[in-house]
Amino acid sequence: MRSVIERPPIHTDYGTIDVSPKPDTLRVAISEAIVTVSPNSIQLVKSGKIPKGSVVDAAIIAGTLAAKRVSDLIPFCHPIPIDDVKVNVTMTKESLKVTSQVKSIWKTGVEMESLTSVAVGALTIYDMLKPVDDSISIGPIRLIKKLGGTKQAPRSFKKRAAAIIVTSDSRDKNRDKSGKLIFDRLETDGFDVAYYEVIPDNLELIREEIRTLSDKMKVDLILTCGGTGIGSRDVTPDATLEVIDKEVNGIADAIRAHGQRRTPYSMLSRGVAGVRNKTLVINLPGSPKAISESLEPLLAAIHHAFEMLENHKH
Repeated sequence: MRSVIERPPIHTDYGTIDVSPKPDTLRVAISEAIVTVSPNSIQLVKSGKIPKGSVVDAAIIAGTLAAKRVSDLIPFCHPIPIDDVKVNVTMTKESLKVTSQVKSIWKTGVEMESLTSVAVGALTIYDMLKPVDDSISIGPIRLIKKLGGTKQAPRSFKKRAAAIIVTSDSRDKNRDKSGKLIFDRLETDGFDVAYYEVIPDNLELIREEIRTLSDKMKVDLILTCGGTGIGSRDVTPDATLEVIDKEVNGIADAIRAHGQRRTPYSMLSRGVAGVRNKTLVINLPGSPKAISESLEPLLAAIHHAFEMLENHKH
């Protein structure tokens, strides 16, 4: 009787990670691969007597090309703009080390580009030396360093108190989705949400809420949600401007610029940001979709803003 071989289930939910909400930031990755060879091979490489030509030049060219073709080789890697690739090959008495630094200003990291670069560079060395050396081995291949992105921890993490004010004449807490989205994201990002309330679109009421949260509760961060448009009831920016000590135009500009790449309506937001005492106050738009898009570029810089308010070095 023929036995039946059970096959593992076929997954149909494969796919790349959606990076569209993320902001563009400078990404850098540095990797290395070690190719161990015989001392005789090192001498042949140095003297230029390898039958296939210059091993170092070929490895540098191959590594550079590989960094630019990763999305063709690794299934779930995004095709990304590569701004700089620097591949180098150094030698010891019994090994060649391939290093690669890759840079990109984009939404996701370049460590796969850097790792693939050194791997292909190392394989090129293997291919060129295999006619004269039977002892070649490759490894380790490892990431040395990566920089950039929005998940870099602040220099000295401190649990911060945050407050959420949702301004709306038409909804209450039970029907509010935007405030809950902010609440969940702030908690995930390490904040202690000390206050969350839905209040009417009333200039005086919004103004007093911000004052109380800053002066009496002394929260570190106040995020308002809604009332940033050009309608007659959109008064959140007006109330904010009346109570802040310093306006931080760059925050509001960054939120609008990030949103404008996703919808042509972001330019209609009048949201502002600023500081009252040592409390950072930021106006966010009202819709859940706009909130999720606004939080990505915002949270990356907030911790550094607190360090500046505490007069730490930039």
